[in-house]
Amino acid sequence: MDIRLDDPTAPHVADLLAYHLRDLRSVMSEFAFALDASALAAPGIAFWTIWDGPTLAGFAALKQLDPTHGEVKSMRVAPAFLGKGVGRKLLNHIIAEARHRHYDRISLETGTAPLHQPAVALYRSAGFQSCDAFADYQPSPHNQFFTRDLTG
Repeated sequence: MDIRLDDPTAPHVADLLAYHLRDLRSVMSEFAFALDASALAAPGIAFWTIWDGPTLAGFAALKQLDPTHGEVKSMRVAPAFLGKGVGRKLLNHIIAEARHRHYDRISLETGTAPLHQPAVALYRSAGFQSCDAFADYQPSPHNQFFTRDLTG
């Protein structure tokens, strides 16, 4: 598997990103805070794709909230690659990048629907702990928040 810094507006990302947004909005409606391609291309957001040879296996992004705090954004594994360690590779890459940037912590927002449970298990296994809403998020029954301290 090869992880590449990439352009979220690139044609090779379009189908998986559209699937991601459709899937989340179908269960979370207005509480789906996933970013579209133009938002993922904004300054302060780094976007990576992960490849199995010529096949796109997933993507993830890291948003800088402030000089010491980053946020995992829009992480998605292609359906054909679920359960094959792609999500863990992406998450480990983002954590390593956050450390490289000298962030004190990294946080994320995700949903509470059953489709989010594998991701929640991944985040917990990687040391993320439940936390209060951060940045501009408002808590609701449809979302939950996690953070990981990177200072230790």
